[in-house]
Amino acid sequence: VISSGINAEYGGNGIVGAQVPVGAGIAFGHKYKGDGKVCIALYGDGAANQGQVFEAYNLAALFKVPCLFTCENNHYGMGTSDVRAAANPLYYTRGDAVPGIKMDGMNILAVREFTKAVTDWMRAGNGPVVAEVETYRYYGHSMSDPGTSYRTRDEVQEVRKTKDPITMVRSMMVEGELATEAELKELDGECRKIVDDATKFARESPELDTHEMFNTIYTDMDGSRIRGSDSMTYGIHSP
Repeated sequence: VISSGINAEYGGNGIVGAQVPVGAGIAFGHKYKGDGKVCIALYGDGAANQGQVFEAYNLAALFKVPCLFTCENNHYGMGTSDVRAAANPLYYTRGDAVPGIKMDGMNILAVREFTKAVTDWMRAGNGPVVAEVETYRYYGHSMSDPGTSYRTRDEVQEVRKTKDPITMVRSMMVEGELATEAELKELDGECRKIVDDATKFARESPELDTHEMFNTIYTDMDGSRIRGSDSMTYGIHSP
């Protein structure tokens, strides 16, 4: 859940789809305060069938709150094709009284322009929007998921080849004469070095002390007591 402003990332949720009504509530707060801010509640196609999602749509529409309900449709949820999991896999149409729109989530420029237009529309007092952002994940949902039992390797490679967002932006930059292939290749090498150096540092560094678990969690919380995994464990937050 993401809200307008600095330090406005409200994180995810341990319950599938539970961040959606949280987003509606945050958006209600923005309307109540009249601060001109909006909230973006993100969830996957796997969570789109949860009942609380539709409850959030309903309340958001009733109160016309500025919430962008964004379904990131990677087509496979945790490992089940969207057409096998949903009777209506056109997720952008499922808001009932909430208008919906579908867009290409692999095109960074389309995402930028779409987000700007919709958030401006919501700030004008028009209420919530349901967005279906079509995307794809190349790997499994988790370490226990090889990602190949419900799709073919050829399919994954085809998406990488034809729809990869980084490759697409790279082509746009070259065609628009914003950068040359040589410059992008040099930048790619620099990025790889940063990743390699960070990986080497992490592997060679000693294990952190347990008190580090309480550090750099929140902003403006230095010196505060942070609860641990049980009611008897506390630590002091530090930067």
